[in-house]
Amino acid sequence: MKLLVSPKDMEEAKAVIRGNADIIDVKNPKEGSLGANFPWIIKSIRALVEKEKGNGMKISAAIGDFDYKPGTASLAALGAAVAGAEYIKVGLHKIKTKQEAIDLLTGVVKAVKDFAPTKKVVSAFYADYKRINSISPFEITAIGAEVEIDVAMIDTGIKDGKSTLEFLSEEELKTFVLESKALGLLTALAGSLKFEDVSAIKEIGPDIIGVRGMVCGGNREDSVRAELVRELKRMVRGEL
Repeated sequence: MKLLVSPKDMEEAKAVIRGNADIIDVKNPKEGSLGANFPWIIKSIRALVEKEKGNGMKISAAIGDFDYKPGTASLAALGAAVAGAEYIKVGLHKIKTKQEAIDLLTGVVKAVKDFAPTKKVVSAFYADYKRINSISPFEITAIGAEVEIDVAMIDTGIKDGKSTLEFLSEEELKTFVLESKALGLLTALAGSLKFEDVSAIKEIGPDIIGVRGMVCGGNREDSVRAELVRELKRMVRGEL
């Protein structure tokens, strides 16, 4: 299982690098669960990673919690890809139907893959989909059969301290992971996770665990701390 950590700026990115995460996920928490940062921040973090880590750390970038705006999402995705992100992450926040999701993701995939076929598109669903009136993560089988996304993710749409594990059971999350993997997709779980959740997440078996608040000392508004990233990386590897 790989560790993805989401910094908001260059200083936090340095902490993520010192903590030796596998994926550095550029986002802007002020703009939502998957809030987009500026392209020049992605570019600068890309340059920093290349200087410090060579090709050993991957770059991800969130492009927003989207409603039904396929054109806007496609253009944002292309911008993130051009700026240097290898994983482009789009949230289906206000997407209500399977067809809306397919339309939006089709545009994002085309924009990204036409620019660079090796880059990966991450479709993010929400564990608290019922309270935000969003599409269910369990539509992944139908959506993944129609659109060539690369990673299926579950996060939380409202960041109020309630975790993914409070909205979906371990069995439901295992189902999501298994159904996604059956489509040939990588899988990721995030959403206000805590250190005490790591053993359950490892049991569920996603390819990636995504965090921010956990490595900020429990408050995602604080700064990412390198020592907490290192501690979590050891736990993910089974060294603690």
